[in-house]
Amino acid sequence: MLLWRNYSYVGGIMKKKTALEPIADNRLITLSNALTRAGCSLTLGEKRIVMLAVSKLNPLKPVPTHTFTTKITAAEYAESYDVEIHTAYEQLQTAAKNFYNRSLTFYEPAHRRNGEPLKPIRNDMHWVGRATYHEGEAWIELAWWYEILPHLMGIKKQFTEYQLKQATALRSIYSWRLLELLMRFKSTGWAEYTIEDFAASMQATEKQKEDFHNIKRRMIEPAVKELIEKDGWRIDWQPIKAGRRVKALRFEFNHSPPQLKNG
Repeated sequence: MLLWRNYSYVGGIMKKKTALEPIADNRLITLSNALTRAGCSLTLGEKRIVMLAVSKLNPLKPVPTHTFTTKITAAEYAESYDVEIHTAYEQLQTAAKNFYNRSLTFYEPAHRRNGEPLKPIRNDMHWVGRATYHEGEAWIELAWWYEILPHLMGIKKQFTEYQLKQATALRSIYSWRLLELLMRFKSTGWAEYTIEDFAASMQATEKQKEDFHNIKRRMIEPAVKELIEKDGWRIDWQPIKAGRRVKALRFEFNHSPPQLKNG
């Protein structure tokens, strides 16, 4: 189904448009698998803005060689996530102040030294090089960080793709992150992550990493519950142990989105 937007928010006033414009119900989010696995320090509101912006990109187009920007209005944010316009206004304004300090953390394999494996190399990266909020016009412009664009555009293989509408009702950043980790393996119906990789993707704190029960209680169980209730998932998961220690997590899943009712 295709939703339509017939208003805009300009100068603090909601205005009727003269023509209908298609919007977000069928928008796709496409990310490189490396980006899917990366740890992200975004809040839920910031994640919503970034992914709405990502859904506007064409992943098949070549990576731009110049500064590349994406605009998000309060009106489309409010409609996409079913929030009041004043809430959208506040979240865009707050996000603009914080975006530059939000980072991504990638880990890449390191070489061996004297026959011994080295620790993975940590890379921290920005989402955006600039975030500009236009006061009185209720829209934000994101200038993408140049090193993030190859993970969003010009992607030919090793990518994760899902519909934006699968996440619009979610109220937890952990639910959204789990959705992405599972969608990476949507063709197989199962996914397995080491506990270290899972904790890094979920941006778990050092204290949470010390006790698996913290990750289970605060991240996995609430995220699984929300995906089942709000987006029609069936998810079975289990910890894989080495002795008494949890070394990995295995998820078996399928996705049957709720059917819209007529009338």
